[in-house]
Amino acid sequence: MTLTASNLVNFISQLPKGVQYSYINERNKGKIVIDSVTQPQGPIFIKRFNPTEGETPDDAKPESMSVEMLWRCANAIRENVPFNLDRIFGGSYNTRSVLESLLAVTPQFYYCYPGRIERIGGNETIQHGHKHLVWCPNEPHANELLIRKDVDVVISEIPSTDVIYEAVTIPDIEGRTGLDIDNKRRHAQIQIALFQIGVQLNYRTWIAQNDKGILYQNKRICEFPGIVQNLREEKLLQAFDEAARAALLIDCIWFKNGRLMPAVMEVEESTGVTSGLTRMKKFKDLFPAFPTRWVIVAPDEDRTSVFEKCQAELFRDMNPLFFPYSAVEELYSLCSRRKIKGITEDFLDCFMERTIPA
Repeated sequence: MTLTASNLVNFISQLPKGVQYSYINERNKGKIVIDSVTQPQGPIFIKRFNPTEGETPDDAKPESMSVEMLWRCANAIRENVPFNLDRIFGGSYNTRSVLESLLAVTPQFYYCYPGRIERIGGNETIQHGHKHLVWCPNEPHANELLIRKDVDVVISEIPSTDVIYEAVTIPDIEGRTGLDIDNKRRHAQIQIALFQIGVQLNYRTWIAQNDKGILYQNKRICEFPGIVQNLREEKLLQAFDEAARAALLIDCIWFKNGRLMPAVMEVEESTGVTSGLTRMKKFKDLFPAFPTRWVIVAPDEDRTSVFEKCQAELFRDMNPLFFPYSAVEELYSLCSRRKIKGITEDFLDCFMERTIPA
């Protein structure tokens, strides 16, 4: 199970307003009240004050926990896995301790102190850990209660899933006029991640014709081994010229063994989802029925929009999947750190989400 910003907002919205909530850290004598909650994804406005210094809620100014903050938190949460908000936010957002405390009194969250691995001079020891939260959806407690949970886990505090992209140079890409340079770069980074995942999984990758000028590691992306140079020469498409033409501007297609097409993917970075779905739909209609995944790759915060567009009647026969950026980068990081092999097609499905209920 995964969480979204909407889930976190919903959890906190069920806490009574006007109640003074305490921080998990007992040394912090401040109090928190919920001022307002904006559905479905935030922001959440709170007030904080210190009664021991004579402050009241009326004296406090509303402060926000932004949509971006809530998504960043939601993306890092896994079921029954302790997480530390200070590490997630890296010192960003001065309301992170407020979010921590409010989540902790919602029914599905507990606070805990997992052990931590300490490495000094090559020697490892297990030390008392720092405060974490843990999401336990199958063990809810009463609302508004702050409950500690004993966990028999140890946390390595050395980050292991950071994704680092080498320099990407973006030419004046035809057909990307709707994106500013930062959007274009992000779009290209995700395409590169998909290509690198494909390399690790022994897939050959088609990159959209109008993106082949992207410079990565000092050469054009189309010059890398494993990149499909001409769709019409791809064995699966040799007899289907019109389908091959329709696929020229699709952002990424994976091919395997000349016989399989594991996924057809459109990367939607601030350009709207319908255009990508339409390109894939045209390709699908010009190609004989063939088992593959029709996938929208988009920022996690666009999930609601992606689901809404994918569920339109026109696109339902594709049974589109959602491949959020966080899942792309999780898989990319795994491929970068571990030379995984011998996996099944089901492995990919673990990182993608159905947009149409079964």
